[in-house]
Amino acid sequence: MKELTGQVIADGDYVLLSLSQRKTYLVKVEQGKNFHTHKGFVKFDELIGKEYGSIVLSSLGFEFAALRPLLRDYIMKCARQTQIMYPKDIALIVVFSGIGPGSRVVEAGTGTGAMTTALAHYVKPTGRVYSYEIREEFQRTAEKNLQKAGLIDFVELQNKDITTGIDEKGVDAVILDLAVPWMVVPHAYTALKASGTMVSFSPTIDQVVKTAEALKENGFTDIETVECLLRGMQVERGKTRPQTLMTAHSGYITTARKAFRNVVSESS
Repeated sequence: MKELTGQVIADGDYVLLSLSQRKTYLVKVEQGKNFHTHKGFVKFDELIGKEYGSIVLSSLGFEFAALRPLLRDYIMKCARQTQIMYPKDIALIVVFSGIGPGSRVVEAGTGTGAMTTALAHYVKPTGRVYSYEIREEFQRTAEKNLQKAGLIDFVELQNKDITTGIDEKGVDAVILDLAVPWMVVPHAYTALKASGTMVSFSPTIDQVVKTAEALKENGFTDIETVECLLRGMQVERGKTRPQTLMTAHSGYITTARKAFRNVVSESS
């Protein structure tokens, strides 16, 4: 039986060239050009017309797998001007936020667009991400990363300080990765639809305490804070053990949902 095949690689497509688990390269295929590595160069002309998943040889005879880039590849290999959020935290934030296709999401700050890329991926094709960032140079980098991932059409980049207010109303989620999230909490409450979610990522516990207090004071419920620690495994028969290095603390994730009380006066 013929094996199910994937999309054919075309001029202008992005490909993840994988030499090993630790040596992968996200490259744009351009006709007539080569990609140079310490293991020789790969001719893009030899990739064009092949299916994703094909094995190609470098000029020195080393095998590279030409893989279709995943969301994590666009995130981890994006151009950076700031520290990006790790996939382990992004995954939890997406699940806790409850977003999906068609959701409208407010985000701040954009940074280099790692979280923005993930949000846009999950709200497409009919949803929208409104991303606030006060640094124009970060915003320009984020725009390029979103274009590379093919997700720019689902994002509105706003050069504005979100602590002064949120323009959008009736949104499904507000997601924050900035130094003073507690200052945004009142604006988030106003912007969210009933039962909408707010998720805040903070590296320090002091930020978490201030944010949790603000959430309680502003009508939010179901307030929870978690930390995600990720440990990889070194797998080899007879030698399997936890890896020496691990992605431990990166930040705390605080989640909450908008609630309100309908006050009904009773007749005496």
